[in-house]
Amino acid sequence: MTGVVDRVVIVTGAGGGLGREYALSLASHGAKVVVNDLGGARDGSGAGSAMADGVVAEIKETGGEAVANYDSVATPQGAAAMVQAAVATFGAVHGVVSNAGILRDASFAKMSDEQWDAVVQVHLYGGYNMARAAWSHFREQKFGRIVFVTSTSGLYGNFGQANYGAAKLGLVGLMNTLAIEGAKSGITANAVAPLAATRMTEDIAPAEFLAKLPPAFVAPVITHLVSEECTDTANVFVVGGGQVQRVQQFANAGVQFAQPPTPQEVAQKWSEITDMSVAVPGKNPLG
Repeated sequence: MTGVVDRVVIVTGAGGGLGREYALSLASHGAKVVVNDLGGARDGSGAGSAMADGVVAEIKETGGEAVANYDSVATPQGAAAMVQAAVATFGAVHGVVSNAGILRDASFAKMSDEQWDAVVQVHLYGGYNMARAAWSHFREQKFGRIVFVTSTSGLYGNFGQANYGAAKLGLVGLMNTLAIEGAKSGITANAVAPLAATRMTEDIAPAEFLAKLPPAFVAPVITHLVSEECTDTANVFVVGGGQVQRVQQFANAGVQFAQPPTPQEVAQKWSEITDMSVAVPGKNPLG
């Protein structure tokens, strides 16, 4: 692959787990990587430089180029600092992998406003902040690659993760619009929902299941999406354990009413309204 050689890519949350794998994969294929990590715990508490510095050292030991950054994606200032670091160190920014994340799991009945806000701020606002900070650079150079790390918890739901699921599916909505608005400027936006054994998932899935999901299976897909060769946009992929699966919304033909129906008329047609047996890929009916 030559499509990431000398390209400058920011990977957020790259101090460990999946983010580390993404950074190492990109660097091994010739990209110059900004390794961002706040250095905190899984719930977002704490901070430190050791995690990002460690990945930068790994990259440099194998002849790659990387620089560490310790800012938070949760603020516009943090995202701007990452882009500034990329431009100051390497002269440009060509791609963003929005991977940084935290967990504050609780059932919806017990979830606090603080737990909701903290997770949405890092995941959804974090994705927005990073895309926003890089957007003008992408438009000016007529090239940009954005990969949002979403989750099956957003696509399908998961008990105890209302905050996380809402934020992760929100990233898909952001991706869809950025793909439309970025098309004329050579900017693509895609999303990957990884299935992998990391500290984010260590107590969420059974150990025997996680043993089949090494993070290394996900990184090549991220690297391809950031490359020049890949011009696909507005796609969502579930990736893990050797499987790469595209996920898409579908719609059926629906039922047309000539006039506003009564609730009883809706009920009479309900089985037809909900029947997805002959559904086709959905599209925005407004344009």
